[in-house]
Amino acid sequence: MTHHIVVIGAGYSGVIAANLTAKLTDARITLVNESDRFAERVRLHQLAAGQVLKDLPLADLLTDPRIELVVGRVTGIDTGARTVRLGRAGRDLGYDTLVYALGSRADLESVPGVARHAFSVAVPEQAARLRDHLAGRAAGGVLAVVGGGLTGIEAAAELAEAYPALKVRLVTDGEAGEGLSEHARRHLRATFRRLGVETRPGARVSEVRADGLLLDGGEHLAADTVVWAAGFTVPGLAREAGISVDAHGRMIVDGTLRSVSHPEILAVGDAAALRTPDGRELRMACATGIPSGQQAARAIAARLSGREPRPLRFRYFNQCISLGREDGIVQFVHTDDTPRRAAITGRAAARYKEAIVKGTIYGLRHPSIPGYL
Repeated sequence: MTHHIVVIGAGYSGVIAANLTAKLTDARITLVNESDRFAERVRLHQLAAGQVLKDLPLADLLTDPRIELVVGRVTGIDTGARTVRLGRAGRDLGYDTLVYALGSRADLESVPGVARHAFSVAVPEQAARLRDHLAGRAAGGVLAVVGGGLTGIEAAAELAEAYPALKVRLVTDGEAGEGLSEHARRHLRATFRRLGVETRPGARVSEVRADGLLLDGGEHLAADTVVWAAGFTVPGLAREAGISVDAHGRMIVDGTLRSVSHPEILAVGDAAALRTPDGRELRMACATGIPSGQQAARAIAARLSGREPRPLRFRYFNQCISLGREDGIVQFVHTDDTPRRAAITGRAAARYKEAIVKGTIYGLRHPSIPGYL
């Protein structure tokens, strides 16, 4: 009987895992996703700023007719029966091997008021809701972006450029762009000054209200709109199914990305607790998710042919940050993701990142390309 591989989640890691597994094996493959469209998550700040993104049907990204696309929401995993439960589709889907690629989402629950009063750019629906909200406020107002990581930086710059009448504030627990070199941070500060983005470092938000932010210590920062980019969380399906997860709910895997508690399950991308052989944790990013999807496919192919797969070998190369459409930073990094002195800034960096993002879609269709991100 043909081995059946089910991939749940069709983000960057899930799509490439499905395509490469089809290329390397004769297995039957089913890809399950809530939408029939691929979400370019690295562009969602552009969607929030009112730009029209390219429509990417998943069917056009899948390269082998043996891959069945099932549109539906996974509501549970029965590890004993080896099935995944599909809510709207109304059926259970059996598997021999499961690839868990459900990704991450904005953490809207850890701080009071976020879910009720804040927007995010974590999924297309949330980014579109922010876009529609801002379309009626282009004449002015105050917009606060919370979070000093790459998502917060990109959102603040993109929205400030798109809506120059808005007063944009970037509110961060530490310093914006802490992982950048001094050269790159200087460029970031200069760009924020040019765009009129005010930064508020060292500010921990304790509550989001309809009229702005309440900080630890009781200070109130007024804002008409709050964009939450201060952290991500993962779905709870693995924990609920009794699969071993870490404190954040990410599946604990070995070096070949196989669950340490359920060897018939592999986890990739943001939903996996990915580590290098020396124990270093890998960050949530498509730059991590895509190689992990490739690794999972190669591990599955090796085991189906009776071989022991090699463990994940991974290194970071750069971080690409857009600062509006004509500016950016490409921060080159050491293998452990710490910054090198070298960085590209300005228009050249914007073009560099655009080429990388476009190349990502090409790479999903050509999954054998090693380390293209």
